[in-house]
Formats: sequence, structure tokens, C-alpha cells
Amino acid sequence: MKVNWPERFWVNSPLRFLIQQGEARFLKRLRDLKPGARCLEIGCGHGAGARVILKAFQPARLDGLDVDPAMIRLASRKQPGWTVDRLLFLVGDAQQLPYADAGMDAVFNFGIVHHLEDWEQGIREIARVLKNGGGYYFEEIYPALYANVITSRLLDHPTENRFHGSEYRAALVAEGLRLLPGYKETRFGILGVAVKEVARS
Repeated sequence: MKVNWPERFWVNSPLRFLIQQGEARFLKRLRDLKPGARCLEIGCGHGAGARVILKAFQPARLDGLDVDPAMIRLASRKQPGWTVDRLLFLVGDAQQLPYADAGMDAVFNFGIVHHLEDWEQGIREIARVLKNGGGYYFEEIYPALYANVITSRLLDHPTENRFHGSEYRAALVAEGLRLLPGYKETRFGILGVAVKEVARS
């Protein structure tokens, strides 16, 4: 799902970039990446989050995926030279990730899953592309923040099958994603890391 102009303004703002930097530091304290990691950011927008991920986690390779071609064009134009060998931006849908099973060491989500019409399918896709032992690093928000009396008039989000904390955490468990201790959660959202458990034969 593409975002409307007020949210596009917010996600492309310097304040949002500063918040993402703080969130990345927190997520790294919960679980760092091993050297040589291959990673994916869903809903990369204009690429600010990707730059934050590269600097904080130092993966060998990061793909930034967004459903909006205009955002991918903007991200590619703004891409710093130091990221050329490590960062690729491409158009794609988080509900149908264009990757093979178990190919990613980490998937990053800065508030994208709640935009998906079928958010549970998005979680399934994240789990599918993660390697066993891979990490899902996320910031996700709940309806109390984006669908209240004020924000529901300003922001454009799906209205059916929305999730709160219990539903989101249950979806992680259902897909074999174990939420690590130390995550932050309020009625407005959650920030944490979940690890894909090794399947038992």
C-alpha cells in the first residue's frame, strides 16, 4: 500500500530520520548482526532507513524494497556513493517478497506491516525469507496511534483486520518468530527483535 502525502512528509522528515537512528541503536543492543550478513528492509521509502541500517549494523548487503516506484527512484537518486557495493533499491510488495526461502540474515521493518492489507501474509513472508536463526528487527504501530479521531482523518491506512499488541505478538509466534526479551511496547506500538527458531524435525 502506498502512503498519502501527510505520511510521506513525515517519513521523509529529518525528525523521522533521528528517531530511526535511535531505534536502530536500541535494536542493535537487543541483537547485533554477524559479519557478512545479508539483509532486507521492507518499505524503504526514500532510503533514510537503509542508510541508518548500514551505519548501525554494517551488513555486507542490504536490499531496500518499496511498493512505490517513485520512492525507489528517489532513494536511488539520493543514494550515497559509499553504499553502492552494499545497497540495492527495488520495487516490490512486502506481501509477496521476491526472494527465495531462507536467504536473509535479517529483515528490517520501520512501521510498514500495519500498512499491509494482509498484514499476516506480510509476517509469513518475513519468516519465509529469513534463515533459521535470522532476526526480524521491527518498529510497528497500533491503531491507537494511526486510527484515532485525529490521525484517521489525516492518514490513509487499511481499516479491516487491524492488529493490536496481542494479535501482532501471536502472529510472530505462529510463524516461528521468537520475540527477544527487552522489547518496548505501549498501547501505541512495539519496538523489538524476533528470531526465527530452527525448525525441529
